[in-house]
Amino acid sequence: MMWHKAVFFKFYWQIRRGAKAIILCCLPTRRLTTKYGLDRPFVPPAGVGYVSDDFTSTRTCCPLQLELLRLPKSKFSWSQHTDLNMGILSQLLILYLLRAALVVCQYEDYDFEDEYGGEPDHQLPYSFNPNTQVEVPHFPFPAECAKECFCPPAFPLSMYCDHRKLKTIPNIPSHVQQLYLQNNDIEAVPTGPFTNVTFLREINLSYNKIKFRMIDHGVFAKLSNLVQLHLQHNELEEFPFPLPSSLERLLLGFNRISRLPGNALEGLPNMTVLDLCNNLLDDSVFKEKPFSNMKNLMQLNLCNNRLHTMPPDLPSSLRHLSLENNSISHIPENYFKRLPQIIALRMSHNNLQNIPRNTFNLPNLLELNLGHNKLKQVFYIPRSLQHLYIEDNEIENINVTVMCPTLDPLNINQLTYIRVDQNKLTSPISTYAFFCFPLIRTIYYGEQNVTVNRPTQLRTPVFRRFLTPEEFQEAEDNHETLNQETEEDHEEEDSYFHPYYH
Repeated sequence: MMWHKAVFFKFYWQIRRGAKAIILCCLPTRRLTTKYGLDRPFVPPAGVGYVSDDFTSTRTCCPLQLELLRLPKSKFSWSQHTDLNMGILSQLLILYLLRAALVVCQYEDYDFEDEYGGEPDHQLPYSFNPNTQVEVPHFPFPAECAKECFCPPAFPLSMYCDHRKLKTIPNIPSHVQQLYLQNNDIEAVPTGPFTNVTFLREINLSYNKIKFRMIDHGVFAKLSNLVQLHLQHNELEEFPFPLPSSLERLLLGFNRISRLPGNALEGLPNMTVLDLCNNLLDDSVFKEKPFSNMKNLMQLNLCNNRLHTMPPDLPSSLRHLSLENNSISHIPENYFKRLPQIIALRMSHNNLQNIPRNTFNLPNLLELNLGHNKLKQVFYIPRSLQHLYIEDNEIENINVTVMCPTLDPLNINQLTYIRVDQNKLTSPISTYAFFCFPLIRTIYYGEQNVTVNRPTQLRTPVFRRFLTPEEFQEAEDNHETLNQETEEDHEEEDSYFHPYYH
């Protein structure tokens, strides 16, 4: 195999005797017959590693590295013991990489905000630069690690203590920045283990048995660099405060929190994501306007609680609001006037009945989910909206002129998907909808609740306007089975688009 096609892996290798070396290995390893030469002892430049020969304490350079550096190749040769050493290192390397890959796959960062599928980042291909200066990280090497946990050399700032049936938090080394303690039996968060911690940025304590009274007062507030705190799926009865002002993401879902003290959310100017879903919050938590001072809050999750009214005085920075599975029956007029940056609004499984026509006149709204309510009529659709969910309501007729009162060829509506199944529709949406919403691709009619205890289906359960070749062929195949249509059926076809689009 040509060595210029070999694969390089740069990693930290800990030798028990205390030797410290950055190993740069070639794969696959086999006897090297190519000879390279050096006129003087080779000294690797800054940022370039070398292979440390533990048998002779010599430094030998990988052929590919010499080739990339364009060094002379006339006299240098590889000895027999180097072949043996490289074979041993390669076997250890494979085991090491497999273990590191498992760590990377298991602890992929959880991101709430990746929901609208932006364009992928296009990065330039990596090119070898021998002059690159590698910054030496400021942590002990070999990295200190609690005996109950795992600290992979590839991720020296992280300590993994998850899924180990731990009942207490082990002592945390001072250099650790990411601490993973999820899926254990931890009941308390004392101050002791965090005594020497100064750089900690993320703590994951989800899926444990932590109670509020078992959290030492101020244990989190002292962590001045903490950015992300996971406490979901625990047994918290109260909001865990005080918290550090550096905190940006706080996840408290699936607990038993029933109240928010007035000062619980004060002093958190950097908070962007707050998840309080699946708790016991009711309207009383809004009396002290707990969210009003969170000027950078972008995502607020209050789903699966006991709310009957819309949360008041939300910050204008909010972009994602989740209120599903509550008992909200009314949206005050002009409620969203103070929230112009809203992108996604989810209010399914509530008791909404009547919505003022211009309630959702929001310039940036992309997704609106009002399914599983008690709506009887539609409302104005902002031009920015792309996905509309109004399934399982009591709508008998969809008035397109209410949804789209005017046409503007220079500023067309962006709606592409509507879901209207489980309503009381007896006919498809008027063809005028396709002039108002020229980008619409799919209307899902599904089954309709026209008669009691007997769901009915419109003749076109799913309307698809733009078909891929595969979808078109499937539609053709399905159409061949519909040869028993009457003249009345064909007259109905003329009132909307061709039945091939189903």
